[in-house]
Amino acid sequence: MSVDSIVAIVTSVIALGVTPFVNLILLLRGRGGQRIGYRVQLDTLVGGDNGGVEQQNVRLGLFQNISELPHDATVVLLRIENDGSVPVGESDYTSPNALTATFRDRLVRGIAVAQFSDEHLYDHFTAPGAVMEAGSHVHLPRVPLSRGQYYKLFVLLSGGPAGADVRVTGGLRAGKVHKNKARTVDATTPAISRTAYGIIGVFCVALAVLGALVVRLDTRQMHPMGCATGSLTVAGSTAFQPAAADLAARYEQQCPGSHITVAGRGSEVDTQQLIAEGDKAKGASPAVVVFSDGQSEGDSRHLQGKPVAVVAFALVVNDDVKVKDLPLSAIRKMYGISSYVTQWDQVGGPSGLPIRLVSRAGGSGTRNIFEQRVLGHTEPGRTSSDCAHPTIPSNIGPLRCELASTQDVLDMVGRTQGGIGYAELQAARDAKGVHVLSIGGMAPAAAADGSYPFAEIEYAYTYGDPAEGSLAESFLNYTLSSGGKEVLKSHGHLPCESPEGYRRCGQSG
Repeated sequence: MSVDSIVAIVTSVIALGVTPFVNLILLLRGRGGQRIGYRVQLDTLVGGDNGGVEQQNVRLGLFQNISELPHDATVVLLRIENDGSVPVGESDYTSPNALTATFRDRLVRGIAVAQFSDEHLYDHFTAPGAVMEAGSHVHLPRVPLSRGQYYKLFVLLSGGPAGADVRVTGGLRAGKVHKNKARTVDATTPAISRTAYGIIGVFCVALAVLGALVVRLDTRQMHPMGCATGSLTVAGSTAFQPAAADLAARYEQQCPGSHITVAGRGSEVDTQQLIAEGDKAKGASPAVVVFSDGQSEGDSRHLQGKPVAVVAFALVVNDDVKVKDLPLSAIRKMYGISSYVTQWDQVGGPSGLPIRLVSRAGGSGTRNIFEQRVLGHTEPGRTSSDCAHPTIPSNIGPLRCELASTQDVLDMVGRTQGGIGYAELQAARDAKGVHVLSIGGMAPAAAADGSYPFAEIEYAYTYGDPAEGSLAESFLNYTLSSGGKEVLKSHGHLPCESPEGYRRCGQSG
């Protein structure tokens, strides 16, 4: 027999021996995937003649709208937490009511939010009808929880004894809701039991032996968990294309057998193309992901969009223009929104230097954002094909040309005296011959809190839901995973799937 055959046989034997240990570990803790855990931290009688000070504190401190507690009133403190290994987003809940708490043999009299691990979680409980009570049930909202995040509720009940059964039910797209426990009241649930530690030790030894045996194997055949093979096209925003290309390259590196082509022509153009391809497929989802600067205005019945990151854009000027900041009023005059200015000295720049407007062509998501967020109006018509010579001799405003991509705009501004344009922030910072402007005294770094106007949410669109196990689904999951978030951060974007990004992406969604 060949060496490869011997290695294959030995590997199979070891795998058969290790598999029971792996299964036992998973049975002992089962912490993989999405998991919502709950536990009762307090369940006590507060009603009746013996309630005393405790009854008064509960009525006045927690349930002020209740004038008198029932004689058999009980109060339950319920803790709900993400004790799994991955975040749970709003769209991951599959039940009509995200979670339902049921208090057997008792009726719900009042609900009070007690505590949050993170301040932004409170926003999900403030809307009318977010928390609803019905008999013995409390219906809870779709609260996104990162790993380890939790919230607590006080529930006032009557009609049954303290200590009666309490259960929380609901569905998760890739996990389950379960009852958990911890050694102390507010301790997080242990990841692995002591017994499991011993088993993991045995598993690690077996794994080391297995690694030594397979070192001769072709590593190109080893696929990380969650990988998918096949071909995928990633299109859309040219501003987001550097990040998209990096995401695709990292995915291909980690998942051999995957082939991802990145070729964007613009948010609107490629979104419309995606709709056309999806319509032709008659129900199937094409192997295409389109990144769009902002929400698409396409057919919302068929497009499925996921918010990915907060992307900051920037106004850039040629380095010969010694201007660092422009107020919104000056920008709008340059683009002829209120009145025209044609020379830089009219807005604080050098004298004798005409303004040259370098814009993106129609169908560009970056252009749409610039018009919506900065100008509050559509850009004027094109008056030049090369940003140097007018095509309309009687033009009264600055020369304005249109180019197809972010890089084309940056290159043109860099070689055009008096040129001004706009682009994605990181690309603008890396470009030669240009510098970034602040707008009304606000620098692009303020995009995360919403005070800088020229920023938008980047969305990833597919035609319908991609097929389960497809490369499109796997690539999107990677983009929103911890590895994808690191790529997004390296390009200066704020991932929506991060504590800082939740509030910003939610407000703009």
